[in-house]
Amino acid sequence: MTKLLQDKTAIVTGAGGGLGRCHALELARHGARVVVNDLAGRDDGTGARAVADEIRRHGGQALAVFGDVTRFEDMQDMAAQTLAAWSRIDILINNAGILRDKTFAKMSLDEFRQVLDVHVMGTVHATKAVWSQMHEQQYGRIVMTTSSSGLYGNFGQSNYGAAKMALVGLMQTLALEGHKRNIRVNCLAPSAATAMTEGLLPPEALALLTPEAVSPGLLALVADDAPTRMILLAGAGSFESANITMTRGVHIGHGADAAERLRQQLDAVRSRAHEVVPDSGWEQYQRELAKVTVMA
Repeated sequence: MTKLLQDKTAIVTGAGGGLGRCHALELARHGARVVVNDLAGRDDGTGARAVADEIRRHGGQALAVFGDVTRFEDMQDMAAQTLAAWSRIDILINNAGILRDKTFAKMSLDEFRQVLDVHVMGTVHATKAVWSQMHEQQYGRIVMTTSSSGLYGNFGQSNYGAAKMALVGLMQTLALEGHKRNIRVNCLAPSAATAMTEGLLPPEALALLTPEAVSPGLLALVADDAPTRMILLAGAGSFESANITMTRGVHIGHGADAAERLRQQLDAVRSRAHEVVPDSGWEQYQRELAKVTVMA
């Protein structure tokens, strides 16, 4: 039987260990040729090589490519090596990430910026490096790694949360821009025990939150019939969907007392009855103007 990702070429950033390693192995198990990316200096590069070797031992095809996602030149070189090896880039998994947890009051700007550089600009660099190829071949599947820290907030993770929510915004727009070229872009929000979560969760929770339990969700986001603009949450074998919604709201209008009238109706503005998931940012304008028309 043909495997789900047979003849597809996938890149996974930060795949030398943890969740990235599991993603790479799962993609390979379903037939994909996998580029295993990681920092050259991480464990002397043995992590990425070990993952690539493991894939090959199981009969798959893999290539270890070292490079820093914060350097666009490295991501361009990674894309070039992938094309030289297999002539296509079908799937990009933006997985590379770091943590620098502190409260906002104690966090330095360098610690804030470093997390944004890796998660946001790292994702931008890798995606930009493969975008034109996907555009030309009229096929692409891209996954951004977001987090509940961005979607819902977590104490001590203002930098991480800001970065992870930025990736949702990037996904929303790239999914629209890639639609006509069959480039589908989604977000995965994992709950997994990795080096990044060490010390943050009790042992009994860590035992359930294995990276292997997340990676099956990845397959749903990169297959030929993948959705686009989906935020898939995954952890401990459970899967949920998150949405950025817009409530029905109220029309207040203008006037000197507009602010006071709004304050009095904030509960109605927050009411989730009849909320929607907008197709694009323009829908906010359309819905707000529609309420004005109804009131006229």
